[in-house]
Amino acid sequence: MSEFPVPVDRASQIARRMARLGVGEEDLRESFVRSSGPGGQNVNKTATCVLLVHVRSGLQVKCQTSRQQGANRLHAREMLLDKLEELARVRRAERQAEAARRRYQKRKRSRAAKERMLADKARRSIKKEQRRQVRPE
Repeated sequence: MSEFPVPVDRASQIARRMARLGVGEEDLRESFVRSSGPGGQNVNKTATCVLLVHVRSGLQVKCQTSRQQGANRLHAREMLLDKLEELARVRRAERQAEAARRRYQKRKRSRAAKERMLADKARRSIKKEQRRQVRPE
């Protein structure tokens, strides 16, 4: 990451985040396109906009916040890591919710709850019994 014209500590921070998330440079596909919007002749002539794709997850980020390609490369990586962290957080929360739901389903019922459930079943069966057609005998 030292090829980016940005402070070394910021680049090393991004490298540590990538390592923590298990994202390597080989997992990224990077391409450069022309930016749009303000920036004058520079954005019209040079490809400073960075399109970064994480191959394994399919997430993609487009960054044109700066007029410098190197700064955009670093910022695109930050944005992609933010998205990957959010995706991991959502998946972790879903797994925890599923585990909590299963624990709730498998818990033992209290004696009072069992008695209420059985009383409700008895009432329903009486209702259903009363709905049956009367057979002429």
